Amino acid sequence: MRSEAVSAKPISLTVEFHMPFFLKCSRVKVLGPKSPRNRFIHTHVVLTQRLRINRHLQALVGERHPETSPGPLRKTAHYLATQFTKSGWSTSDQLVRAWGKTYRNVVATKYPDRPSQGGEWPPLLIGAHYDTVSGSPGADDNASGLVVLLEVALHLSTQPLVRPVWLVAFCLEEQDRLGSQAFVSRLRAERRELAGAIILECVGFAKSEPGTQQAPPAVPIAVPPQGDFLAIVGNEASRSLVHQLEQEAQRQAAPLKTLSLVVPGRGEAMPHTRRSDHASFWDAGYPAVVLTDTANFRNPHYHRETDIVDTLNLEFLSSVAKTVTATAVQIAGVRS
Repeated sequence: MRSEAVSAKPISLTVEFHMPFFLKCSRVKVLGPKSPRNRFIHTHVVLTQRLRINRHLQALVGERHPETSPGPLRKTAHYLATQFTKSGWSTSDQLVRAWGKTYRNVVATKYPDRPSQGGEWPPLLIGAHYDTVSGSPGADDNASGLVVLLEVALHLSTQPLVRPVWLVAFCLEEQDRLGSQAFVSRLRAERRELAGAIILECVGFAKSEPGTQQAPPAVPIAVPPQGDFLAIVGNEASRSLVHQLEQEAQRQAAPLKTLSLVVPGRGEAMPHTRRSDHASFWDAGYPAVVLTDTANFRNPHYHRETDIVDTLNLEFLSSVAKTVTATAVQIAGVRS
């Protein structure tokens, strides 16, 4: 996530807190959730995912800067492309020229087996940047977002689709969003539409103790003092996408706390809401949201050498991955 020193004017925001809801179900004989067999299965699934997430983090965390660590930046792009391919996605690069050098956005795509009648539906895009600032290993910013991207790739690999899904790892977010700006420029040049873009930006740091969350300057709302929620930030054009993410967060077995902000226009009146790649999509008129743990307003290791794996909350990170996957299925998947 990019740092900005700004003075923000108060604006009117739509803020929604969501509590768990319960679904009625027909009378069916099933094994109880506390049966030994179900406990074993649940424990096995959780442990398997934690091991996989930790393996990805070990491979991804480390300075990834275009000038001070270009080698690790290239290595990370290769790792992401390899993992997408292993999950069965078609993988390609979009080359990005900057400062006389070439960088790459890593793009993974999955299309419906049977194209919908009347032509191809606009794709759903899920993205995260893979570069860091100089001097930071970037565990939360933004290896956490990349892990969610890889989890989505794995779990959607066998999911039948009614619309395309694109997974994009952007380069150069910390350098004025050059990677996502290049991607959006190409979309506009090709006159492509999007169902929406979900951008993952610092999604792995969470604390439940009071005093672990700060409110961004000039936000006219009561932000919880506990830093254990996922912030969902969209604009008016992406309001429906915000609501879909909220709903899926509450449908999880252990509901994920969310705090949603819908800002007017492109967020110009509140620059803190524009500090990631979603702003490139807003500026081009595409519906987009950013999911975040709020970065420096919660995480004391933001953009520091202490942004390491041991500071992350893997349970929180796993819940974010499940929520994004479920949302993608609702938007792009074949429903039974």
